[in-house]
Amino acid sequence: MVGFLKLREPRQERVRCGWAGTDPLYCAYHDEEWGIPQHDSRMLWEMLMLEGFQAGLSWITILRKREGFRAAFAGFDPDKVAGFGSDDVERLMGDASIVRARAKIEATINGARLYCAMRDAGEDFAAYVWDFVGGQPLPGDGVNVPAQTELSVAISKDLKRRGFKFVGPTIVYAWMQAIGMVNDHAATCFRRAEMAG
Repeated sequence: MVGFLKLREPRQERVRCGWAGTDPLYCAYHDEEWGIPQHDSRMLWEMLMLEGFQAGLSWITILRKREGFRAAFAGFDPDKVAGFGSDDVERLMGDASIVRARAKIEATINGARLYCAMRDAGEDFAAYVWDFVGGQPLPGDGVNVPAQTELSVAISKDLKRRGFKFVGPTIVYAWMQAIGMVNDHAATCFRRAEMAG
């Protein structure tokens, strides 16, 4: 006797922010990392440096090369990167696993030195970053996502004052979104409510 087939409920696809598209790497980044409040100083610095490398490029380009960046920049260990010299710059300029832009490479080495100087002076990078928002993520409206805000302009100015490069207001705002300083998940995105909770 032939049994009856059980009808299954149609599979509910997750509704994500439109920028995540269908690329599995992008979807995983969106679902597991983007917009989650990050409080690890080293990771905050790594993300700021990667956002700087993105300038003029798409984030998926950086995401696909992220492991290459991590290998090339000693796991983004600020102490090690701060010790890089001209030979390291030339080595990195020949490394196809990263974006080979001399100014961005030099900015990352400089950024490591600035990070270490802040730490050595008793200033925790995570505390510095989160102080701008009183320690709590800002809610975006879920509809209008700006390229920059008054706050990203202010953070950009302060980072530049400290000597960081490739930290314009648009780059800083993208970084703020990525590290969860602002919840810019779309109103229809499954992660929005999770991040708001």
